[in-house]
Amino acid sequence: MQYYFAKEIKGNKALLYEKDLHHIKNVMRMKKNDEIMVVYNKKKYNSVIVSMSPVIEIEIKKENQLDTELSKEIIIAFGMIKEQKQDFMMQKLAELGVSKLIPLDMERSVVKIDPKKEEKKLERWRLILKEASEQSHRSSVPELTKIMSIKDLEKEDADLKLVLSVNEKTKMLKNVLQNIDNYDRIIIVVGPEGGITPKEEKKLSELGFQ
Repeated sequence: MQYYFAKEIKGNKALLYEKDLHHIKNVMRMKKNDEIMVVYNKKKYNSVIVSMSPVIEIEIKKENQLDTELSKEIIIAFGMIKEQKQDFMMQKLAELGVSKLIPLDMERSVVKIDPKKEEKKLERWRLILKEASEQSHRSSVPELTKIMSIKDLEKEDADLKLVLSVNEKTKMLKNVLQNIDNYDRIIIVVGPEGGITPKEEKKLSELGFQ
């Protein structure tokens, strides 16, 4: 069954985005009485197409109680990488159930985004996250923040803060996660292709990252 995130629900009618209406009509070639799953405000609804012309109308039948979200809130803060790898990473993180993504401008990031083009880039990434979330039948799309610096992570609250490091003195991840039941919100920092600099690791340590 096809999944679509609705932009609005009015009464028992679901209003979809234009791109999704195009997908229903021209890609999937659906017909009247075909069933789809509509997601809105983190709730899923079994729905049916009641009209294809002159406009596509979708009627909600009942709420679907199946919960496909992780029990933990996982936040990934990542150093920006080259575009194709970046798109692939976004897709997989959404499919794995991550709840929030924070792009970081890090010292060894090869990719530097012009502030004037940032919003356009974020829009493209949000579309990738939406489509991956639909593909994996999630009930929400991961939040994507604006591009931040490591210093900005000071504002992010979490029960557990981790940085993936290649430093010899680091702890093994599996050992740190043994007490994961005690944590509901976890933030993980991942570096770009060139890794995280010692200066950045020091700053992250000062911010409470293990």
